Amino acid sequence: MKKRLFGRAFVAAVLCAAGFGFMAFAVGGPHMANIDRVVTAYIRGMQSDSLTTFMKAVTWVGSGQAAGVITIVAMAFLYKRLGFRTELVLLAAVGLGSWLLNVSLKAIFRRTRPEEAEWLVDVYGYSFPSGHSMGALALYGILAYLLWKRMPGRAWRGALLLLGASIIAAIGVSRIYLGVHYPSDVVGGYLASACWASAFIMGYEAYRRRRERR
Repeated sequence: MKKRLFGRAFVAAVLCAAGFGFMAFAVGGPHMANIDRVVTAYIRGMQSDSLTTFMKAVTWVGSGQAAGVITIVAMAFLYKRLGFRTELVLLAAVGLGSWLLNVSLKAIFRRTRPEEAEWLVDVYGYSFPSGHSMGALALYGILAYLLWKRMPGRAWRGALLLLGASIIAAIGVSRIYLGVHYPSDVVGGYLASACWASAFIMGYEAYRRRRERR
């Protein structure tokens, strides 16, 4: 099981790194601009007062403030109720590292945010890659990874993965719906964060294997 997890994390890290490299190369080009325009028009075409309220709530769940609170609560729960120790370091390192990586990447690419439509929330800074998308995948992805190993059966594991994927996807869609990100920003954020998280999972699994040998 541990070897499989390490191998899958390695493959995921490599594929996501390659995917992000492609996105970084394509962003700003005519083909990606057309895709961004079509997807954005479709998502923003569903606007309604009730859906806007819902999307604002969803995007808050992916904000830095919410991520900080959820991380602290999750760490306290894992420590007190489930007896995790090393996993706490993994959770904190992936979350903090994802934020620092996002800041660095935005400073490198300096892509401006969409100007074609009204923003439905206040934002600042550059656009690529999406910080909400990176933070959501880092936080909820690692939580799903940590809890997945403790789930009693396939049904519970499947439900956990579906819940995590739904939250991550909803946060990304909310950023497009609210007009503050291009779809390519969101996808780029997912790929960058998935590569980062997978690399940490590789390191964690390697550490566990060495510790068990001792």
